[in-house]
Amino acid sequence: FAFTTFYSCLHYNVYAGCLQNSARAYSVVPAPRDSKEKEMMHRMLRVDHAGEYGANRIYAGQMAVLGRSRTGPLIQQMWDQEKKHLSKFNEILAENRVRPTALLPLWNLAGFALGASTALLGKEGAMACTVAVEESISEHYNSQIRALMESDPERYTELLQVIKEFRDDEMDHHDTGLEHDAESLPGYWLLKNAIQLGCKAAIYVSQRV
Repeated sequence: FAFTTFYSCLHYNVYAGCLQNSARAYSVVPAPRDSKEKEMMHRMLRVDHAGEYGANRIYAGQMAVLGRSRTGPLIQQMWDQEKKHLSKFNEILAENRVRPTALLPLWNLAGFALGASTALLGKEGAMACTVAVEESISEHYNSQIRALMESDPERYTELLQVIKEFRDDEMDHHDTGLEHDAESLPGYWLLKNAIQLGCKAAIYVSQRV
C-alpha cells in the first residue's frame, strides 16, 4: 500500500505535497509544551470556532430572509467563505482534541435570530449586522495575531497564516457591508454598538464555557 501511494505521488508529480502531508503530526497547531500553553491554545481555538460558527448562523438567518432578493448572491458569497472557515476550525479542534464551547446550541439560535431579524430591516440592516460582526471578529483575530507574534512567531507560523487569512476575509466582508449601504440604515450606530457589545460578551464566555 505504501509503495502504491508513493508511486501514485510520483506519477502525478505531487510527491512533495504527499510527503509534506504524511509528515505532519498536526494541522497548524504545534503540540503544547506545558499545561499553560495547552490551556491558552484551547481557549483561543475554542473561541475562534465559536465565532465562525456564530457567523455561519448569522448568514443562514440573512439568507432565510433575503436569499431570493438581489442581495442574496452577495450574502451567499460571504457565507460560503465562512463555511470554509468553520470547516477548518472543525478540523483543527478535532485534530487537537479541543472541546468546543458548550454554548453552541445558544449561538445556533442567537446567530440565526440576529441574522434574520436584521435582514427583516432590509438589505441595509443585513449589511449593518455584517459590518458590526465582522469588525468585532477582525479585531479579535488581530489581538490573537499580536499575542502569537509576541510569544513565538516561528513556532506558530502556520496558525498565524490561517488566522491572518481568515482576518482578511472578515475585513473584506466588513468593507462589503459598508459598500452596500450599511451606514444608511436609520439607527446604524446604535445597532452596531449593540451587536458589538453582544459579540464581546460571546467571545468572553465562549473562551471559558
